[in-house]
Amino acid sequence: MQIPHLYDIQYTQLSPTTWCATAHVSIPMDLRLWDKLSVLLTANTLRTHPTNFSTRKWQYDAHNSCTSVQKNAQRQRRQQRLGVRQLLQELLIKLEIYDTLNESQFPYRLNNNKHYVCFSHSSNGNINDNHPITKVAVVISHQRTVGIDIETNKVAWHVAQRFYHPDEITLLQALPIDQRDTVVRLLWQVKESFIKINHHTLAQGLGINYQHLISDIATNLEQDKSLVTLTDHQPLPYQIVVLSSYQTVVVF
Repeated sequence: MQIPHLYDIQYTQLSPTTWCATAHVSIPMDLRLWDKLSVLLTANTLRTHPTNFSTRKWQYDAHNSCTSVQKNAQRQRRQQRLGVRQLLQELLIKLEIYDTLNESQFPYRLNNNKHYVCFSHSSNGNINDNHPITKVAVVISHQRTVGIDIETNKVAWHVAQRFYHPDEITLLQALPIDQRDTVVRLLWQVKESFIKINHHTLAQGLGINYQHLISDIATNLEQDKSLVTLTDHQPLPYQIVVLSSYQTVVVF
């Protein structure tokens, strides 16, 4: 099994009992595959009679193409799963916490210290990419259940209109388009984080009304802060931190 390579690791302490980490993750090319490519490249280099590819008959193999896409998707999911867990280990080492993760039920917790743990990773992107680069994030807290979401893609306006609460859409429509697109994405991340905290379904969590946060999010965007802290008072007080540089939102 290939070991993911983490780089550009960033650590942030959000409170005396809450920490998060973000990183890029990639999986190096399999050495056996590289050896095969080297042999092929060498063979082609030493060929004395050039091949005229224009005279060849080509046929598209749909089955192999589909299989390749499926394998790439599986590889990316495995990369994401291993990447977030490796990042957790890096964070625990940083904090000098020696513990293991209990994944038997939600929310995830550390076995001994009982810290709450939550993961996130960026979407797959191009499934045809054999060596994709993914962003991963993890948050741990000794206080209570936490949520985290890292999002590198734009949330389409028609998707927001489909899932968001009507009162949210009314406020969002009044914003300039560029600002609206950013607020829509950040609001999506807030909703995703609360979904992880409350274990809601995606449709249920996206439909909850967070219109009271829209004005604060928009105001802080204008100030161009790298770290923004908001408070959600409904129904329980939660701190919401926007780490703009890392495209990450944490709720704790």
